[in-house]
Amino acid sequence: MKRVDLKRLLRPHLVKVQTYDALDPLEVLAKKAGIDLDKVIRLNGNENPYTCSPKVFDALANNTSYHIYPDSRQRKMREALAKYTGIGPEHIIVGSGSDEIIDFLLRLFLEPGDKILDSTPTFGMYSFTARVCGGDVVSVPRDELFEIDVEAVREATDSKTKVVFVTSPNNPTGNLATEAQVKALLETDIVVAVDETYYEFSGATVAHLVPEYSNLVVMRTLSKWAGLAGLRVGYAIMSPELVEHIIDIKPPYNINVAAEAALLASLEDVPFLLRNVQLIVKERQRLFSILKDIGSVVPWPSAGNFLLCQFPQGNARSVNEGLARRGIFVRNFSDPRLKDFLRITAGKPEQTDALVRALEEIL
Repeated sequence: MKRVDLKRLLRPHLVKVQTYDALDPLEVLAKKAGIDLDKVIRLNGNENPYTCSPKVFDALANNTSYHIYPDSRQRKMREALAKYTGIGPEHIIVGSGSDEIIDFLLRLFLEPGDKILDSTPTFGMYSFTARVCGGDVVSVPRDELFEIDVEAVREATDSKTKVVFVTSPNNPTGNLATEAQVKALLETDIVVAVDETYYEFSGATVAHLVPEYSNLVVMRTLSKWAGLAGLRVGYAIMSPELVEHIIDIKPPYNINVAAEAALLASLEDVPFLLRNVQLIVKERQRLFSILKDIGSVVPWPSAGNFLLCQFPQGNARSVNEGLARRGIFVRNFSDPRLKDFLRITAGKPEQTDALVRALEEIL
């Protein structure tokens, strides 16, 4: 057998790229805990425990177009999202989850050696995608309350800086970015990508600024509020010029027919889905109150569908392991600043109750 040194042919920066820490599937989690699949309580992915709209199941079952390529210009989806957002379809592009939108943006703007600014701790896909593109990641730490340090971000901007990412509410800390903070960053004349993945849980947005600022991009997803995480469908609101550039570089059929049908059906059932959002917000608030009363756990305020929880020094890892042995999975982090923290998704009431019982046993 002939053996070729493939590393010699690889792009050098991808030989040992720092990867994104993705979640294990339910089957693996069940095996780890030694329990049946239906006993797993998965509170580590910020997923919607109420799944999707019933109209999605009907749309997928009755769709007769699976043998036909989807519309490369995403006309129906963009029109439906324009109606939902109140912003014209010329401002909207759809991606396979907001992850693909991040990828499109950085492929457009980053050359090797260009920079993105990351207000850490935050969502890991920005830095991961930048590294894949050959860009450099400049980490600008958030302050002691996990708020964006706007002046530090501005000072870190130079001629090689192309994009700054702002997550609002921030994952995993739950903070909202204010409109004033976003406007201050927009004045730097680089691309400001505001990730509003949890918009429906917070109700706070800067999307109305897009027609005014050509360097503003607002990213959203149907993974969380609409329960479509498994179908991978998200979107972004941006200048029409930037939309056309993305259409030029994206795979022509990047959103499959099933995901398109699910998006359209979801947007026909918004009141139902927003009722589920309110149930999740109510459960997040209940979990916050219960954890405060435990005493040894400090939950941080959050505008998302999750809570960042601080444990006594050195205890977070053992708590995480103890929960996993009981079939309850939450999110831990490699970031040294978060070594004493776990992020817990707001689930259904019975999942909250099981989590609290387990925490009381462990602590």
